[in-house]
This record gives sequence, C-alpha cells and structure tokens, in this order.
Amino acid sequence: MDRPVATLSLDLDNLWSYLKTHGDPGWETFPSFLDRATDRILPILSELDLRITFFIVGKDAELEKNGAALRAISDAGHEIASHSHWHVPHFHKLGRLETQQELELAENAIEAATGRKPKGWRGPSFSFSRTLVETLSARGYEYDATIFPTFLGPLARLYFFATSGLSSKQREERSDLFGGVSNGFRPIRAFRWRIEDKPGFLEIPVTTVPGIRTPFHASYLHYLATFSETAAKTYMESALQLCRISSVSPSFLLHPTDFLGAEDAPDLKFFPGMNVGGARKEARTKGFLSQLSRSFAVLSMGAYADSLRNQPLRTLSLPAAAEDILENSPFIENTSANPSA
Repeated sequence: MDRPVATLSLDLDNLWSYLKTHGDPGWETFPSFLDRATDRILPILSELDLRITFFIVGKDAELEKNGAALRAISDAGHEIASHSHWHVPHFHKLGRLETQQELELAENAIEAATGRKPKGWRGPSFSFSRTLVETLSARGYEYDATIFPTFLGPLARLYFFATSGLSSKQREERSDLFGGVSNGFRPIRAFRWRIEDKPGFLEIPVTTVPGIRTPFHASYLHYLATFSETAAKTYMESALQLCRISSVSPSFLLHPTDFLGAEDAPDLKFFPGMNVGGARKEARTKGFLSQLSRSFAVLSMGAYADSLRNQPLRTLSLPAAAEDILENSPFIENTSANPSA
C-alpha cells in the first residue's frame, strides 16, 4: 500500500444502552434508534468505499425489531464483532463464569442475526480486565480493541456523573468508568498480552493523540465542534499528522450518535455534541472520515489483525485480577430477566 494503514470501527450502542449507563429510566423497554442510525451510516461508508468493523451489542441482535438493520450491515460487507450482550458498564468487575456466559450470549445472538460469529471484541465503556482477556483467548477471539490510553478518563467520569441520575450504588459500580489516569501510560500501538502457554493475545488500542494522549474519536471531535468547526478539523488533522510522524496506525472510533442529531434522540441531550441537528452531524462525520481516508488506507479491525499475525509486537503482562469481582451475582443466573442497571 502507498499509504500507511488506519483502522475504523463503530460501537453500535443503542439508545437503551446509553440510558442504562446513564442511570435513566425506561431502558428496560429497549428503545432503539438502530434503523435510523444505519440508514445514515451505511450510505456514507458506501460512498467513501469504506469497510469497517461494527461492534454489536448481543441484546440488540436478540431483538427481532433490529434484525433488518443488522442484516444490512452484514450484507454490506462490514466486519461483525462483539460489544458484549447487556452492555454492562462495570464489565471488568464480572467474575469468570459471568464473563464466559456474557460472551456466549452475545456470540449466539450476533451469529443468529448476522450469520457471522464475532472474532473481535470491545468492552462497553472501555471496560477491561485480566479475566476478560484470558476468556477471549480461550474462546478463540482474534483481538481485543478495548484499551483507551488517555489521562482524561477521570474527567470524563466526573462530567458523566454530574449529568446523570445514578444512585449511590450505581456510582460505586461505575467508580472507574472510562478508566483511571494510569490508562494514559498504556501503549497506543498494537501489542500483545502475555498469556501462559499462548503466543500472546492481540490488543488494538483506540488511538489517542501521540505525545499528549488526548482523544480524537469522532464523538470528541463533535464536542470540540460545538465551540469551533474549524478547531475540530484542525485538531483532527494535527492528530493524524502526529500519527504519521510517529508511525502510529490510528484506530479511529465512531458511534451512532456521530450521525444522529438532537431531533433523533432528545433523551440524549446529556451526551456531548447532541445539541445540533442530524444533517449537520452527518456532514461533520463524513468530513472527518474523508480526512482519515485521504491520509491512510482504512481497514477493518479484523483485516488489520490479520496483517499483524506474523509481525513482531511488544508483549506485556496482564494486570492483576481485580479484588471486587461480582462472583455468582444474579446477573447471569437468571438470563430470562434483565440485569440490574
């Protein structure tokens, strides 16, 4: 390839998962904007000739009303990956049994809805644990794409809590939502986790700006654009230039809200960048993707993982297991009922 490589993915969080994470009532009825979102996302990707990775929530795949939208994604040739089943924001606190069952529930639902079994994973709310990586490896996954190496996680959590209706228990469960300052010291390039008796499990971090480790995923750019459209475009171009100079293959992240406006999801007024119309958001996001495509050859996460299969990469030891895992909770024991928010 003449150009360096970038990856592009979209976390297909639905309206109910935003409400659930935020502690808002009504998520249990699973309100959806997937049809509206995919009707906007897919034509833009097609026009720009991009094949990307969609990280799908298993519960959405399980619901018949979302079937047409998910099949459209698969039929368009995009990679299908897993974003958990219940989108639990404190996924890293789940025990080994719960983690295994969560992955299995999502795998089965996603394969039934799309015809494809996911081989890639991204945790909800960038939630990561040793137990998760070991379970992904044991189940034959090819990569994890959860790590978000930024120092700004605690600030994002403070903003989120300030705008939420979370109970004290829910705040405790989400006490390390978006990670801590230590995340900023993790690699921004692809690397492997060292697992006993295994060659290493591939991690593809969500790229942050080399050197300063600030985010530049699309939702962050939309937030900046609320102050200045020019500043957002300039910031994006600077981030991409620093990636080229640093020989970093950027992993650029999208969400449905990057294509939806205030009129599409009035319940998400707490979410940064959701104070403008959908047409404006679409145009912005298309501009960001055009910037990315001009500078990099854009691949899906799976295609990039394949290209790294025989490449020497840095290998790191997994962090110690958390002490506050939620063993034997009702979350998985009764899967016919909804888990607690």
